[in-house]
Amino acid sequence: MQDGLDDFIATLLTERGLAQNTAVAYEKDLAQLAAFAARQNARQTWAQVTSSDLAEWLASLASTGADPATAARKLSAARTLAKHLVATGARGDDFTALAEGPHSRRPLPDSLSEHETAELLDAPPDNSALGMRDRAMLELMYSSGLRVSELCNLPLQALDAEEGFLRVFGKGGKERVVPVGRAALKAVRDYLAVARPQLVNAKTRSELFLSKRGTAISRKTFWVNIRAAAARAGLDRTVNPHLVRHTFATHLLAHGADLRAIQEMLGHADIATTQIYTAVERHRLVTGHAKHHPRRHLKTDDSQKVEKTP
Repeated sequence: MQDGLDDFIATLLTERGLAQNTAVAYEKDLAQLAAFAARQNARQTWAQVTSSDLAEWLASLASTGADPATAARKLSAARTLAKHLVATGARGDDFTALAEGPHSRRPLPDSLSEHETAELLDAPPDNSALGMRDRAMLELMYSSGLRVSELCNLPLQALDAEEGFLRVFGKGGKERVVPVGRAALKAVRDYLAVARPQLVNAKTRSELFLSKRGTAISRKTFWVNIRAAAARAGLDRTVNPHLVRHTFATHLLAHGADLRAIQEMLGHADIATTQIYTAVERHRLVTGHAKHHPRRHLKTDDSQKVEKTP
């Protein structure tokens, strides 16, 4: 089965532009399915794998305590492979067609309030090069909804300060253009004018955001810095880059932004991924109504209801 799997992974990387990490995850999950089918039912090729093999594998995952999200991811990998096998003529049927995935409720992404966001963005000190860098990075992440890897890998030429936009290469090397707000532009300009020259040395290349060693700042360092900023702001919660990205999308939707525009700015391939934020907004509205409506404390006493005359 390895030959068929190698061909599938190569197709994902070259033709579909899937990110390397995602392709590696697909390969790992499907290798587990192949090993299970070979061990349990003596399958030797993907053409021999059946829907029963898949069902038994999924059942084994559940019995060993795999969470629904993990099982759903593995099934998704199998579905993608099955479509590839049919499309290339390696088999005539889709062995995943009858499979039912685990039913799990996707948790709503958390986000900061607008007040908490302002406190976080103002937390890094602006009297040092590293503080100015951290403030510019936070402002840019919140302004444009960047992933932490995209933020840390931005080259200088990605920013068009005159027009107010960034050219970003996201998952799978897919390019998108995202706007940059005024506050973020100011923070980045201040960083470029004052802070970055202090961090440049012989090791420096074209990265926008530099570490104190003059090289590109790492994701790990930024994670540490964002937590330090949250502590400095007095936020009594765990803050990470994912939370800031979720906050960007949630706040845009709350203020009337179009869902398709948010999808493009986040770099989501599927609108369904972005639609989770509509659920966040509905939840916020319901929670706000329950908390603040003047008659929220009124209790209904069924014994005092008056029966209507027919």
